[in-house]
Amino acid sequence: MRISKLKTIIVGFAFLAIAAGYFSCQTATSHQESLPDQVSYNYDIRPILSDKCFNCHGPDANKREAGLRLDIGAEAFKALQEHPTKHAIVPGKPEASELYLRITSKDTGLQMPSIKSRLPRLTQHETDLIKKWIEQGAKYEPHWAFVAPVKPELPKIDDKSWVINELDYFVLAKMQSKGLSPNPIADKERLLKRLYIDLIGLLPNPKETEQFLGNADPKAYEKTIDQLLARPQFGEKMAIGWLDIARYADSHGYQDDNYRSQWPWRDWVIHAFNKNLPYDSFITWQLAGDLLPHATKEQLLATGFNRNHKITEEGGVIDEEYRVQYVDDRTATLGRSLLAMTVECAKCHDHKYDPISQKDYYQLSAFFNSVKEKGLESTVGGPDTWAKHPRMQITQEDLKTTLSFVHALDTNKLEVSVMGDLDTMRKTYVLTRGAYDAKAEEVTASTPISILSFNAQLPANRLGLAKWLFDPKNPLTARVYVNRIWQEFFGRGLVKTVADFGMQGELPTNPALLDWLAVDFREHGWNIKRLVKQMLMSATYQQASNMSKEKLEKDPLNLYLSYAPRLRYPAEIIRDMLLGSSGLLNTSIGGPSVKPYQPPGLWEMATSGRGILKKYVQDTGAALYRRGIYTFIKRTVPPPSMMLFDGSNRDECQVSRYRTNTPLQALIMLNDPTVIEASKALSDQLLMQQKNPKALIETAFQTILCRKPSEQEMTALLSYWDQAKKEWNGKSKEWDKTLAIGAYQPKTKNKLDLVVSMQTIQLMYNMQEAITKT
Repeated sequence: MRISKLKTIIVGFAFLAIAAGYFSCQTATSHQESLPDQVSYNYDIRPILSDKCFNCHGPDANKREAGLRLDIGAEAFKALQEHPTKHAIVPGKPEASELYLRITSKDTGLQMPSIKSRLPRLTQHETDLIKKWIEQGAKYEPHWAFVAPVKPELPKIDDKSWVINELDYFVLAKMQSKGLSPNPIADKERLLKRLYIDLIGLLPNPKETEQFLGNADPKAYEKTIDQLLARPQFGEKMAIGWLDIARYADSHGYQDDNYRSQWPWRDWVIHAFNKNLPYDSFITWQLAGDLLPHATKEQLLATGFNRNHKITEEGGVIDEEYRVQYVDDRTATLGRSLLAMTVECAKCHDHKYDPISQKDYYQLSAFFNSVKEKGLESTVGGPDTWAKHPRMQITQEDLKTTLSFVHALDTNKLEVSVMGDLDTMRKTYVLTRGAYDAKAEEVTASTPISILSFNAQLPANRLGLAKWLFDPKNPLTARVYVNRIWQEFFGRGLVKTVADFGMQGELPTNPALLDWLAVDFREHGWNIKRLVKQMLMSATYQQASNMSKEKLEKDPLNLYLSYAPRLRYPAEIIRDMLLGSSGLLNTSIGGPSVKPYQPPGLWEMATSGRGILKKYVQDTGAALYRRGIYTFIKRTVPPPSMMLFDGSNRDECQVSRYRTNTPLQALIMLNDPTVIEASKALSDQLLMQQKNPKALIETAFQTILCRKPSEQEMTALLSYWDQAKKEWNGKSKEWDKTLAIGAYQPKTKNKLDLVVSMQTIQLMYNMQEAITKT
């Protein structure tokens, strides 16, 4: 589309404002930190030791220097191996503690961290903390994440007028301890938009907004949450993050990257969220549905979770090498997604920071080592290679009964890769340096003792592993999930490092709230919809997003939630917003993936020349307008517009997406055919209603931004309309060129008004507010 200078200037300034806001929020103000009255090992000391000391003096025995281990108190207090008359730490006496003497030494031959480690020296604040900690007795504490959560009492607060539910007690108490106060409830228009985007990933239409604004029922907000939780689109929205975790894609990966027919598993995930399958069942079915007594086909289909990994079809590879890679992938996925532990760091050696040995890693991997699979089952071929053994066939009878939620479009044979074990368990060995053919000590299936010992009464298989995960004494499972759901709605987990609760992970900003949520979630039957509603009903969630200068100075990253976070929509939801607001959206649930618009030649430039995915064949008709979750993901060439908005390429388990701001994102919103076509479709509908420019702009604004424009905004947009009309007047060839973008065929005959309206509406789509949850 031809872009006027005015449009370019407005969008340019908008992008700069976004970028400036983003970077200002990432930069904390510098100030002199004061020492706490009581120094905590977990919160003050361990992060320093983990960053600066554990690499050489931590859990990894092979890399440990001078026999000194600082992550365990009993070891740290021992006489030094090389200097028996000295001790690294002498409780109460920093000047007698070699740790303190070395970190303060001016002698480069003695100072720690050593010069050769290339680690930065401790800051003065860090040094002072260690000194005070030793003075106070150098008390070690078990790592917070390895201690089973206990439900704390609600904090005592004087003024409860802001509080709505239990979550708010913890948030308000933490806020007040930091000298902050909460924002008031957001206005109803913005609050409704926030709810719709968070729960179903779509905008409310103007009629729904009007009804909510006019509803005087004090329970209108809660009833709206209940209605949205009951919509089938809830499952689609919740599934997006789980597909990232499960590394779901529509191709096998590696060089040939041919088609795979795994989409029925995606349909199951959507179905599971919609029927509110309890989280313990949701995970157990995916880990071990095939091992359940009298397993149903639905439970077997759920195990496709652990067959979503990349699978090679390249002839000449070493079968065992790739089979071991598949086992490693499942082990790493278990660690990141369900335990929030970087267990894969112990594949080649003991973990350098966390108490997970290499033996622990291979004992954990043993649960996945007996799958009836090969590293190379077949080279690139036809439908018989789209699912790999073990696999299940979905029959027409299944589609009418047990698997009625699977939306097959035809009667062709449909197979899905699932889990199934050998009759005799494979032997598992520690692999020296992780090499598939360097077998060392034989091990059996078990779990890291540092987390929770594996109960000998449990079966030593994937079903036993699932039962271990949901043992009430397991300190991680519930915490990890509630933290990830918190991130879903607040943009950042109570533990920022959602995939790492280990020593190198960040500490929880509100540990009492995290523990309360985890225990409450478990006590109420692992009920996911209840957990979601609990968060959205809180005053914390309902706050306005206004940001004062004082709050920005005291809490630049909004760690303590004194205002609602401003977050850009995920890549899939940006697409859904465009299609939904323009009336183009195909609302059908489930089914095979689709291929919307993308630049030509991308697949062709990155193909081995084998398989059915050599060339990108764009879909037509209603398939062009399906939701973002159904966009076809070829691993070697993922959808470019989604990647630019930080979508996952699904190469491996991804628990949290990056959040970037780049000029390419602005170019997508200006030039992508979907944006232009959405502008065309919405313009056509409004012009067919014979709306004048002012009425059209107001309706379009309400449709896209879910609120009425201010007088100033309306004046600016009308002025923009008039200028655009002057620029387009008499340029019929350019009208036709612009209107040819996208498959949608407009009905209105006034092409000049149509292109002017398109340009004005596209400007609205390019406003920061249009793609931001605020």
